Amino acid sequence: MPVLASAGDSAAGQENSAEVVRDVIARLVPGTQLRDGIDRILRAGTGGLVVLGYDDRVERICDGGFELDAEFAPTRLRELSKMDGAVVLSTDGMRIVRANVHLVPDPGLPTVESGTRHKAAERTALQTGYPVVSVSGSTGLVTVYMQGGRHLVQDSATILSRANQAMATLQRYRFRLDELTRRLSALELEDFATLRDVLTVLHCLELLRRTAGEIEQDVLELGVDGRQLALQLTELVADTENLRRLLVRDYLVAEAAGETQVDRALARLDRLDDADLVELANLAPPLGYPATPEAVETAVGPRGYRLLAQIPRVPFRRVEPLVAVFGTLRALLEATPADLEAVEGMNPVLARRIREGVARLGDHRHP
Repeated sequence: MPVLASAGDSAAGQENSAEVVRDVIARLVPGTQLRDGIDRILRAGTGGLVVLGYDDRVERICDGGFELDAEFAPTRLRELSKMDGAVVLSTDGMRIVRANVHLVPDPGLPTVESGTRHKAAERTALQTGYPVVSVSGSTGLVTVYMQGGRHLVQDSATILSRANQAMATLQRYRFRLDELTRRLSALELEDFATLRDVLTVLHCLELLRRTAGEIEQDVLELGVDGRQLALQLTELVADTENLRRLLVRDYLVAEAAGETQVDRALARLDRLDDADLVELANLAPPLGYPATPEAVETAVGPRGYRLLAQIPRVPFRRVEPLVAVFGTLRALLEATPADLEAVEGMNPVLARRIREGVARLGDHRHP
């Protein structure tokens, strides 16, 4: 019997496990041959058990049935599932290896299921490491067992209904985020920003990103039925990851805000659970501030990354030397054209472009 993964696996192992789950779900979405076969089983009302992989471990728990080694086709999967036994596919899913098989996994393996078919599916997945799909003829439920868990495969209408509700929430978050970032820009240009203003934008970003993550999962499960939803999602979140990085670079408490420091801060934000987001102060520690009400009201000033990135035709590689020389947005705003031109890599045209860009931002500082 293979050694089962424990709950204490490393973060890298958990990421690999999540990727495996995503790959399996991608094989079961509308538009795939496997999903077509499963839908045919559902319409026939016969139920079925499908093992998505084959090797010696699977062979050892197979009893009876017959060997096929036939090319996979949705119609064949439906016809073979009319028999009581399981259907075993090759690991790549391209061939049907066995059919009408009685699966005999270790009865000592834990299972929360009560039905015979579902018990066999869960234990087979645990013992072999391969995903197992159970199709219930009585309830019409499709469950895939993998990575020590279970995933319910829902129909497109159910997923779309849930995803559309989440999309409406995401649109509200996006509208609010745009308002908050405009307000923060105005406060930064007037040197009136506090940590509360920064954390409010960051909080909205986190809500938006986490809602988008839920919709991404729905888009994955919708397959070909989720194309329109995917386009809407891309439009709403296109620039948010860059905005998040720039915001952290502007306000991270550190001598340098390079990629390594920013990645570390973003990872801390990712580890906050939804309950932590209820209190604004909980977002302060990833930036290097204490999680206290007093810290939230602290006056802060940006380095200038985010606002400089908004100026057209100013490459970001030119922003880095500017921030390195002037240190803060306030110092940059007070710099003369000669001061700007003295920065390495700067020229009169680029210096004028930056001055004019900052001036335009200042003209729109009132939200």
